[in-house]
Amino acid sequence: MHAFRGPRWAHGAFAWLIFFVVSHVILVFFPGDDPTGDGPWGMRAYVIFNIVLISMSAVGAVVVLATVRPWAQHLPRWILLTPLFCGSLLLVIRGVPGMAENLLMVAGIRRGGFVGAADISTVEFWTGIGINTYFFTGAVLLVGATVSYGRRSAESAPNDHRIRLCAGCGLPGSRARSTDPLPPARTCSNEAPDNHSRQGSIRGSVV
Repeated sequence: MHAFRGPRWAHGAFAWLIFFVVSHVILVFFPGDDPTGDGPWGMRAYVIFNIVLISMSAVGAVVVLATVRPWAQHLPRWILLTPLFCGSLLLVIRGVPGMAENLLMVAGIRRGGFVGAADISTVEFWTGIGINTYFFTGAVLLVGATVSYGRRSAESAPNDHRIRLCAGCGLPGSRARSTDPLPPARTCSNEAPDNHSRQGSIRGSVV
């Protein structure tokens, strides 16, 4: 599918991850009145948790950007595909159930979501809808970026390094892949345009 070939998926996922990093940095420095949400964990655990999320997202942003940058083309595919797959899996686990929760909330089946109270305020209601939509969007973008890079890198990966020999001069030409259905190229791909003439003169002098 051509929809997954362009760099827009990587750019979208990069923007999503940068927004995530910035928003969580703000949460660390401006946690509000009750950042722990009445949970059993303290402020220290809250800060550590957010730092871990910030670090993971920052690394993810670099990885996503690397999929569409020339300086990363020499890297083995697995170095980028491994974190991309892990990040996609995490966002799918968070985003897909969140979108299902949105449907239940909007339909009025469970106004508070899976675990929330039914008497939540309008602000809490739409905040939950927005957060779930945000994570679902991130899942779509990162999965798209992963599929896009996987297909592009598979197509550009060399399968064989056999050397084509020019039928005219016998010098090495362009490299062939094992998937090429055609015989070696018959046109010389050597950079110098007078290779044929020089080769001929060398052979003549030898004779």
